[in-house]
Amino acid sequence: MRREWLRRRAGVLAGRNFRRFYAGYVTSLLGTSMSGVAVAWAVLDSGGSATSLGYVFAANVVPQVLLLALAGAIADRLGRRRVMLAADVLRCGTQAFLAAALFVGRPPLWLFVLLAWLGGTGTAFFSPALGALTVEIAPRAQLGNANALYGLANSATRIAGPALGGILVALAGSATAVAADAASYAVSVLALSLLRMPGVAAGQPGGTGKPDAPEPAARRSLWADMAEGWADFRSRTWLWAVTVQFAFFNLITWAPWMLLGPVMGRAYLGGAAVWGAIMAVQGAGAIVAGLLCLGRRPRRPLVVATIGTFCYALPDIPMAVHAAAAWVAAAAFACGAGSAVSNTFSGTAMQQQVPPEMLARVSSLTLFPAYGIGVIGYAIDGPLSAAFGATVVFGVGAVYGLLSSAAVLALPAVRAVRWREQDPASPGISKRTEIPDSAGIPRNAQAGPGSDAGPGRGTAPRGMVSASGRRPAGRRSRAGANHGTARRG
Repeated sequence: MRREWLRRRAGVLAGRNFRRFYAGYVTSLLGTSMSGVAVAWAVLDSGGSATSLGYVFAANVVPQVLLLALAGAIADRLGRRRVMLAADVLRCGTQAFLAAALFVGRPPLWLFVLLAWLGGTGTAFFSPALGALTVEIAPRAQLGNANALYGLANSATRIAGPALGGILVALAGSATAVAADAASYAVSVLALSLLRMPGVAAGQPGGTGKPDAPEPAARRSLWADMAEGWADFRSRTWLWAVTVQFAFFNLITWAPWMLLGPVMGRAYLGGAAVWGAIMAVQGAGAIVAGLLCLGRRPRRPLVVATIGTFCYALPDIPMAVHAAAAWVAAAAFACGAGSAVSNTFSGTAMQQQVPPEMLARVSSLTLFPAYGIGVIGYAIDGPLSAAFGATVVFGVGAVYGLLSSAAVLALPAVRAVRWREQDPASPGISKRTEIPDSAGIPRNAQAGPGSDAGPGRGTAPRGMVSASGRRPAGRRSRAGANHGTARRG
């Protein structure tokens, strides 16, 4: 009985491929969370100001916005593992170079910016490939558990990483903490290199996961691949509707919480220690809900995921009315729990519904608006708060968050998506599991391959979330060289 209980909830870890990748993933996430503190501290120690730090953060996000759509197509064309290996090698190199520069002296601002740009480029290629790789290394019946485990890793490292990073910076300096992040990327590279992909000989770096994938597809233009991904994306009403929701959600609802929250924390909640505790409580909510998601297979995963999105707006409510810290913490806990539920089941739904060979392309199209539109909130919320007051900004954010979730929940296309464990391209799918699109045509009757956008939710600008349930960008949010990304999932 106990063995069956464990198999149902964590059976995905029994697979050698997933277990190896997950070990590298968790190590890398922890390194990034530690490094975020170190890089920010290093910029300031090198004579930089808050404005300088903003340049470094922006340099990490901009290449993600510019390259995501292209990166998804390249991952589907060349193989997800191969692209992810290259991305982590690049990020390992940038962090190792920054660590060396910090050991030698005080690097100039332009070096921080350059390395942040290179790190963001690596994240742009890693993020859309994450969910697609998951379909290749995890059994379809365990995709929900894989996504829940990604969320648990992100939440746990966001709590432990900054604390460990702060201690390491205090004891050994920023250079040591950044070097530890470079080493964590190296562990991820090793884990990826040890994967044995279906249809790929041992020791080879790539693979699509389909032994008899047709060679002619590789001779098509990259533009044609991108167009095919766009056609699949826009044919799914539920997917583009949720993508639009989250693009403006990051702009209107989430950015005030991430940007103005610390300002309000300093102004009336009790300072940095209290705000840090609230962030830890939010992470704890995600961990609790993530554990409860293990082994769950809701019949309507997008309905469950959308219900979870209502919780994203909750922290804006106590902030709008200047409620006490306890109320803000309670809302943050609910927000963390809702995010875990939403990320797990929206990512799984995408992996189940989108053809595997198109997953990275479609995933990149859900991440791009979340970054491109959402990041504007970080630029405008400060001036808006100064002009109208933080209460108005938070109030508008809460209203939009709740109403947009209600509107998405009301869509028939969202309620029509059912849990399925068969490959969407499989001819053996029964009519019972067909998911009609907006025109009523069974999805498995349409031509075109696919891939996921997965759980892991690749990486995204700091704290942002996407339609695939992921926090944009591939790693978790981070400061400095990789700031603003929500790594691999």
